Amino acid sequence: MTQLIPMKQSRTIQTHLVLPPDINTMETIFGGKVLSYIDEIAAITAMKHCKNTVVTASIDSVDFLSSARVGDCLELESVVSSTGRTSMEIYVRVHSTNLLTGETKLTTESFLTFVAIDAAGKPTPVPGIIAETEEEIRLYESGPARREHRKQRNLMKH
Repeated sequence: MTQLIPMKQSRTIQTHLVLPPDINTMETIFGGKVLSYIDEIAAITAMKHCKNTVVTASIDSVDFLSSARVGDCLELESVVSSTGRTSMEIYVRVHSTNLLTGETKLTTESFLTFVAIDAAGKPTPVPGIIAETEEEIRLYESGPARREHRKQRNLMKH
């Protein structure tokens, strides 16, 4: 039987301050900088879940919903949202907060897929997940549709 781990055990939170070198000519944070943060936190989340080395298989979706400016605080939160035999889908949500006004807004949502690998670099099985909260159940139950979309996207490539 596959081991099941509560989703909350993989939950990871990171905070970053948006600094002048992080911004583009529009004076908002570079999308690539946000992507770097997303990939990093997602990898940490995947490793926490499977207790193994992981590699990014794909960045499945990234929705930039609003921007962040110098002095804003970015808070990234991620969790394993679905699992396959050797893969894990990670959901990452990014909020920005203006530390002077307290205004907080959702800036980015993303889904990534990671594969656990063993010491020889071969894919290795990962534990399943248990969804407990309403949000976790929503993410878990919508996982098969996202997996099917990934499969269809990959079929179109070949």
